[in-house]
Amino acid sequence: MTDGADDKARDSGNGSNGSGNGHVLALVVIASCQLMVVLDITIVNIALPHIQTALGFSTESLSWVVSAYTLTFGGLLLLGGRTGDILGRKRVFVFGVLLFGLASLLGGLAHTAGQLMGARALQGVGAAIASPTALALITTTFREGPARNRAFGVFAAVSSGGGAIGLLAGGMLVEWLNWRWVLFVNVPIAVVIGLLATRVLHESERRPGHFDLAGALLSTLGMVSLVYGFIRAAQDGWRDPLTLGSFGLAVVLLTLFVVNERRSVQPITPLHMFADRNRAGSYGTMLFLACAIFGMFFFLTLFVQNVLDFSPLRAGLAFLPVSAVIAVGAGITSQLLPKFGPKPFMVGGALCSAAGLAWLTQTDIHSTYLGSILGPMLFFSLGMGLQFVSLTLMALSNVPERESGAASGLLNTTQQVGGSLGLSILVTVFGTASRSEARSQVTAFMASASPEQRLFFQRTGRLPDPWGDQVLTAGVSSAFTVAALFALTGALIALFAIQVRPSDLARLQGRHSQPAA
Repeated sequence: MTDGADDKARDSGNGSNGSGNGHVLALVVIASCQLMVVLDITIVNIALPHIQTALGFSTESLSWVVSAYTLTFGGLLLLGGRTGDILGRKRVFVFGVLLFGLASLLGGLAHTAGQLMGARALQGVGAAIASPTALALITTTFREGPARNRAFGVFAAVSSGGGAIGLLAGGMLVEWLNWRWVLFVNVPIAVVIGLLATRVLHESERRPGHFDLAGALLSTLGMVSLVYGFIRAAQDGWRDPLTLGSFGLAVVLLTLFVVNERRSVQPITPLHMFADRNRAGSYGTMLFLACAIFGMFFFLTLFVQNVLDFSPLRAGLAFLPVSAVIAVGAGITSQLLPKFGPKPFMVGGALCSAAGLAWLTQTDIHSTYLGSILGPMLFFSLGMGLQFVSLTLMALSNVPERESGAASGLLNTTQQVGGSLGLSILVTVFGTASRSEARSQVTAFMASASPEQRLFFQRTGRLPDPWGDQVLTAGVSSAFTVAALFALTGALIALFAIQVRPSDLARLQGRHSQPAA
């Protein structure tokens, strides 16, 4: 859109200073959409044990409730942003929000595991359309300067705080209603956002462009096949024909994706973005950080509810310190970044997260929240906070203005897709370790079980507590060991790839002082 067209769209009906009631409502609509999308990554986590019981998921396949959403969200994120530029941001935004609401309704009504996973994947499609368009709408609605800066600040605050709100809201909904309401709650919100958006947002001018549908589909399907291979291996072993076939298909699809991106006129993933070592290093560090983050939340959620017997609400409250410590870490980094540069915070933060995860490997069936969980969780969270600001800065370093949106979008995509891939690997580790532990626990169980306990085992194939808790704990501990290695790998990438001096920061921050649209 030209500058003149931008000004007309911003000024029409809302006042030229960017501070009228219309602009307030527009910001509420945009921020509410982002909150709904971000919140849905964590709100479902608290409900996972209840979803597992209700729909008959195994612990390994339960990870698809998370991955089905994040894979389609991350895989189609860049395509969603480009769709808004080409077809008009307002109409694409409304479509994405309503699609998200419809998918949430279908997920809440699901009666089989397959139906829920399909609905979660459709939610990811809606999120991939709505989220990048929401950010871009800020530039359409607010003039450059204080008004736009405030809007970006609200958007960033919602993005960072949405995870904590999701954990608490998920706990309340599951405990006071049932697990289906972590999905149903999105429906009225999406309808209200869609209706308000048609009244308070202005349409952007369409831009000529090319839809790289082949690139988006090849990358998404390739990652889905790769993740499926790992989860299948966790359940049926590495020699299973479907496991091997999934890995083979993933190699073919991802190879075709790279070939397509090299030949495409307007690729969905500009491969030259990885030519800069600082930017490539930030993507690599984020990839392994996301692997650790998703694993930590997934397995701790199961542990505190299944082993420590926390209620859903208590579990949600137990995770709230994570968001507070992340905010502290991010604040420390923002203040000290000009003096020390980003590298110490990226390396130190990754090492801090790795230490927290290594500490969590010591959990057992006698662990307590205050004595064994809270301390390592805070270590991990501080490490996350130290890394986020630096990673964002490095992802946007030395990027031409016209490609800043692609650079920031790639960082978000790396986080979502990396988290899904990492979780699938950790689930494989969990499955292998828990099966090994189960074999030894069955012997101990049969030697001391009561007739009622033996009957339960014969009917369900599951060991009752405390034998079952021991199996789960052994698998979780092994998963945390590999998650710690993920975080350590991120530290090594930052140590050897990032080459930015503190004196370079003024140039980088001055050039990219605002989030990209």
